[in-house]
Amino acid sequence: MGASAVKMHCIKYKALLEEMDRALTDLDFMTYRKNSQYLTNLFRRLGYEPNDIFIQMHGHTRHIYMDKLHRRVADVFFDKLSFCHTIDFQNRLELDSPTITLTDILLEKMQIVHINEKDIKDSIVLLAEHDIGETDRETVDAKHIAELLSNDWGFYYTVQTNLKRVAGYVEEKPAWPAEVKETVRNKVETLLNRIESEPKSFRWKMRAKVGTSKIWYNEVEEVER
Repeated sequence: MGASAVKMHCIKYKALLEEMDRALTDLDFMTYRKNSQYLTNLFRRLGYEPNDIFIQMHGHTRHIYMDKLHRRVADVFFDKLSFCHTIDFQNRLELDSPTITLTDILLEKMQIVHINEKDIKDSIVLLAEHDIGETDRETVDAKHIAELLSNDWGFYYTVQTNLKRVAGYVEEKPAWPAEVKETVRNKVETLLNRIESEPKSFRWKMRAKVGTSKIWYNEVEEVER
């Protein structure tokens, strides 16, 4: 997952990532909980040691492994990503390899309420390089995103807000290629329109009436690794 997955998928605009000075700070992975029993031996063979205290406390949802020699940290999540909003990966890890799907990479970024610059940069490059469609084959699946958000107003609001931030960030960079700026703007508009056109559930409509007067996301603290 994360920035490493973006880099693996975005060959055409690899130079743009480098120009953005997008440093890779960690390694993030997703697997099914049933595989957790194999992880410690696997990562030890790769030169990593488990963070035993963290695993004792949070091992049912997440493991952390450290390669002290190379100053690398591997974060492994099980079944779902639960931060500001929850992304369920059940039956989705088989759709792409060796990364999660482009769709889930984008959702992983867009679910962050207080999104930072590095995640906006990753999203820009991902959108610049890949089509919007209704498949997960090197494509951002707008249908899946729209259906997911049609039942969760809070997640919808966060994604909608962040997509607009992505488009705004592109406009603030006059030195960037005009082709990239136009492409990202158009793809953000395509995604927003597809999300809006999806019929919303009764649950979504009721929560929409409350709006932002009530907190719409989970307040989480990033684990100090």
